[in-house]
Amino acid sequence: MGGALAGKVAIVTGASRGIGKGCALELAAAGAVVYLTGRSVREGDAPLPGTVGATAAEIEAAGGEAVAVACDHRDDAAVEALFARVDAERGRLDVLVNNAFLIPPELTAGKRFFEAPLSNWDDMIDVGTRSAYVASAFAARRMTEHRTGLIANISSSGAAKYAWHVAYGVGKAALDRITADTAHELRDFGVAVVSLWPGFVLTERIEKYRDQFPAFSSVRAESQRFTGRAVAALAADPDVMRHSGRALASRDLADLYRFTDVDGSLPDGPLSERPHAKR
Repeated sequence: MGGALAGKVAIVTGASRGIGKGCALELAAAGAVVYLTGRSVREGDAPLPGTVGATAAEIEAAGGEAVAVACDHRDDAAVEALFARVDAERGRLDVLVNNAFLIPPELTAGKRFFEAPLSNWDDMIDVGTRSAYVASAFAARRMTEHRTGLIANISSSGAAKYAWHVAYGVGKAALDRITADTAHELRDFGVAVVSLWPGFVLTERIEKYRDQFPAFSSVRAESQRFTGRAVAALAADPDVMRHSGRALASRDLADLYRFTDVDGSLPDGPLSERPHAKR
């Protein structure tokens, strides 16, 4: 497949569904070979639809090239093996999208942090914050050799304002700090690092539970692919280093790079409020 990213190689973590799936689809549509990870290899592995194989199949049906890799991002050895495989098979890595995130059921349940299991902290910090740090370290070892590359961390406006759960906000704020500090250390190597803030995204989870949050009915939502279009635009920008170290709203990048959502619309952008289900 041709396109602005033809010949490039990307890894997208957590791409069985949601924003990760959208990023994988858009990078492939732009011509990149995409390695995509997830824990769901069979329908029914998770309470929501989607598998890594199904995402790869959708890419290939559209004429792209994808490799589905089953990977638990709590397992550092498995993550290291993923990057070693990309080395062996492609000899390069141009884009890493850190999207993997473990969402506990209490995230949107309206429970305060002291009412929720303490394991919520480990869930969202281990897979979401720490996992991005680990994957970024493995990616940087490759990208610095070639003195080029883009690492995109899927973050949230929850990094700056209360959203959903204490551990969620702490994790996203830490992720944006990872972005700023890794960008500082990678700048001399020509490797850009950004955080991306999506808006209200119509993921499989939201579609399933949307009736619990009627306040969202007035929000112009994003498709799963909208932030993927932001990643693809950044990856194709020869001057992407101007953004390095920053947290960027996908909606603002749509204005800068002149892209729209899949239906031609422009969504509202990052949320300022996140209503909970009734306590």
